[in-house]
Amino acid sequence: MTARRASALILPSDLASPTPIWGFDGTVPGPVLRTMAGERLSAVVENGLDQPTSVHWHGIRIDNAMDGVPGLTQEAIAPGGRFVYDFEAPDPGTYWYHSHDRSWEQNARGLHGALIVEEAEPWEGADRDLVLLVDDWRLAEDGSIDDSFGQMMDWSHGGRLGNFVTVNGRSKPRIEVRPNERIRVRLINAANARIMELGLPGTRTWRLALDGMPVPLVEENEPVWLAPAQRTDLLVDILDDETPKTLVLHTNGGPFEIAEFAVTGEPVRASFPEAIGLPRSGPSLPDDLSDAVRAELLMEGGAMGGMAGAMHKGRMMDTRSLVGKGYVWAFNGVADDRGKPLARFAKGQTAVITIRNETGWPHAMHVHGHHFRVLTRNGEPTGDVAMRDTTLTVPDETIEIAFVADNPGKWLLHCHMLEHSASGMMTWFEVA
Repeated sequence: MTARRASALILPSDLASPTPIWGFDGTVPGPVLRTMAGERLSAVVENGLDQPTSVHWHGIRIDNAMDGVPGLTQEAIAPGGRFVYDFEAPDPGTYWYHSHDRSWEQNARGLHGALIVEEAEPWEGADRDLVLLVDDWRLAEDGSIDDSFGQMMDWSHGGRLGNFVTVNGRSKPRIEVRPNERIRVRLINAANARIMELGLPGTRTWRLALDGMPVPLVEENEPVWLAPAQRTDLLVDILDDETPKTLVLHTNGGPFEIAEFAVTGEPVRASFPEAIGLPRSGPSLPDDLSDAVRAELLMEGGAMGGMAGAMHKGRMMDTRSLVGKGYVWAFNGVADDRGKPLARFAKGQTAVITIRNETGWPHAMHVHGHHFRVLTRNGEPTGDVAMRDTTLTVPDETIEIAFVADNPGKWLLHCHMLEHSASGMMTWFEVA
């Protein structure tokens, strides 16, 4: 794949000219990559941009050297350079890939795409498979990408929120479906910072998976919440009735239809069979956590956060000085200093990390190289059995996450509101 400049019809053609974008192979999103669980994927990435880049394979329990984090697992790919990513994809599920160098700009310009790892044994619970990558864009009136990257207003508040939403890079695409068709819909939130509440009115739905990992099959017809970088797989029945069927984004401004399901053709069947879930796969967590190694992560800073200062590169700095260097957030009193890890775990140890959000904003916390379970929220057991790679924390909330640290290497732990990550919300842990 080549990361390069191109153009795409983001806004309808009657409203604006094509939008200049940065895309893998010049498309937005980039090509949908498919492989099978247990197989190796080899991707030669060439950098046709005028700034360095890299690729992170989000959610894959990957070899550390292939994780795509400049300064931690690899050197960034220089302009004109190339890097060969070669790794095994161990777990079936819905994943994605995106830039991890200046990702707050490069992801917002279009450098991302879907990565689907199919079950080794074909799953026959749906008639077909549909990938829907949802993104928001901050566009100027002429359709160009608003060049307001790096604004402290965004970085210290909720991150860079767009003013226009696309599905698979298009404005309100028309997706043809058949009456009484059953579809596996893979939803991916590729936005820099927008928390998305997505609904599928006019259909019957079940949740199949979260962040690539199967969950118990439960009928769920309410909208689903996805933090930035999260994915969910839904089993969707296209009911043979007159109800309009759409993909809807719920926001403070009201529900917006962002994709249309056009029901056409002969019914697939007279009635639906019983829904079936996905086979169990991926990592698990032991029942007994008494021997777990524990670590704590305190999140501070941002607008209305009251942080007086933090350490940066070994030096204590007040908030004004930190802002002058582009930092407004801190983990454990440190603003993006990768010199010392949050924790070190022996391979195979169970890790429990307590995360306290003492900021005025939600944060989508992402763990590289592992999937975790959220044990508690504000001291109360969640009862949530889902294994995930990203979870949302809200202001004044304390959560406990747990995972088996079985993947050797240096792994990033950061907020996936990409402006927050770039301005201080980044740390790492080591498994050895």
